[in-house]
Amino acid sequence: MLAAVSLDDVLVPHVLSLVPLQTLVQLQRVSKQFHSLIQLYLANCKNFHLSPLGPSIPRDAFCSLLKDSRALQSLSLPRCSDWLTDSDLLPVIGQNQQLQSVDLRGCTCLTRRSLVAVSLTCAHLAHLGLAHCEWVDSLSLRSLADHCPGLRSVDLTACRRLKDEAICYLARKCVKLRSVSLAVNANVTDEAVEALAKSCRGLERLDLTGCLRVNDHSIRTLTEYCPQLRSLKVNHCHNVSEHSLEPLRRRGVEMDVEPPLQRALVLLQDVLGFAPFINLQI
Repeated sequence: MLAAVSLDDVLVPHVLSLVPLQTLVQLQRVSKQFHSLIQLYLANCKNFHLSPLGPSIPRDAFCSLLKDSRALQSLSLPRCSDWLTDSDLLPVIGQNQQLQSVDLRGCTCLTRRSLVAVSLTCAHLAHLGLAHCEWVDSLSLRSLADHCPGLRSVDLTACRRLKDEAICYLARKCVKLRSVSLAVNANVTDEAVEALAKSCRGLERLDLTGCLRVNDHSIRTLTEYCPQLRSLKVNHCHNVSEHSLEPLRRRGVEMDVEPPLQRALVLLQDVLGFAPFINLQI
């Protein structure tokens, strides 16, 4: 005899997971039964991504949606700068100790308390997005390094308060890092890049866009110590020359700057409206 299947057993795992988040917010208002169903779903939800809804969702709605969550593994809250504060985020982090991926890009109203809470609570953290979070400082990054040794990717784009010392410490503690962005940080020098190269030898992606103080010396260190490097961004790194990039090109590393001859052809085409045929294989 087949066991009875309730409506909850069908709706919660198989239907609500396909419904856009904005619709879930609206359905909560339909009836008490819908509200209970959605809360049951969210309490056991493993992935919660606000993008692109984040900038427009009310704070109260966010707090209500995640007040019972206990099973999150991935939390993505990009560009919630208009409303997301430590008091909104900390309860969610505290209840979800299995988080492996946290994206806080552009959340400018947070403080170091949030990053420290993530590092102390999420021992299994592997992916962290902190781009344009200028509140990230050396103290909070050290906490991350001390408590999340399994970190595999971190985006520190435009975290301008960070200097070489903190990044070197992160590299020594988080040797499993595969993807790192230090873009748009004038404080980053060869010292930080070399520490990443020597400690994180499985590094696959590195973004140094706009790191004006990085030069050829650290790029050569990357070439020597990081055989798995697949992508390197050095646009606007004016002290990095083709002399250090060419060995990486031969290995097939993807870059965001063209070789000098290719750049010259593009400029010529802009000026003349066409480019003469040149055999680049010669």
